[in-house]
Amino acid sequence: MRSLSSWGFTAAVVGLMGSALAHAQEPTGTAFGPGEQAQYRVRYLGLTAGTATVTVGAPMTQWGQSVWPIVSTAKSDDLVGVYPIKSRFVSYWDAGTQRVTGSDLHSEENRKRRRQRIQLTADGTGAKVIKQKESDPPRESDHVLTQGTLDVTGATFALRGQELTVGRSYEYPVFTGSKQFTMRATVEGRETVTTPAGARDTFRVRVHTEFGGKLESKRDMLAYLSADAHHVPVRIEADFALGTIVAELTDYKPGRVVAVARADNSDD
Repeated sequence: MRSLSSWGFTAAVVGLMGSALAHAQEPTGTAFGPGEQAQYRVRYLGLTAGTATVTVGAPMTQWGQSVWPIVSTAKSDDLVGVYPIKSRFVSYWDAGTQRVTGSDLHSEENRKRRRQRIQLTADGTGAKVIKQKESDPPRESDHVLTQGTLDVTGATFALRGQELTVGRSYEYPVFTGSKQFTMRATVEGRETVTTPAGARDTFRVRVHTEFGGKLESKRDMLAYLSADAHHVPVRIEADFALGTIVAELTDYKPGRVVAVARADNSDD
């Protein structure tokens, strides 16, 4: 079996959908809230490789702003014969602006640790990135971004808040900490999907990304979002250079509905 050295990205794979051409469309605001948790079984090359969990945490303050931490964790399964891998990715979601303020990544692969912090500027047109491997000194870099840029988790949750329409495409600029690209999602149709969590009516969404290296896509990914008000990712199929990965929902708990005062992002 090929070494799954990049398994730590699985938590991000759980959220690989894009958003949104319709900037003027008001998000529903009821798709998710603090306390929501989705659990996934992840299969690699046809074998169960591990688990991933995505949780919306309680409101907190980060960099002087009120945010909801969206925590994605992934853990490899010892039975697949690869070295132990754990990752924790936190995206800080500003519910008022429907944007992210930054993120923190902590990963451990074969007992080697690395960290990455991204802090976006207030206007969303720049980012400071801090990366560190093991005991090496941290490396800082500044990046100029397209206004409104999100990370993959933020793009996912922004899309979930939209009213999805079959035949419509949604896109949004995404920044990974080293690479910028436009993630594009097209709602192709409706389909019933059966997972360990049961059968659900879903929207089938084709997702185009521009990751490089081992995460370079051989074809567009397919993501299935529940056709209810939550639009929770139910199943994701991705064919990367490192191999085929499938994530399936095993359990879901909705969060609480929170009234959010939306910021006015229109130009004066």
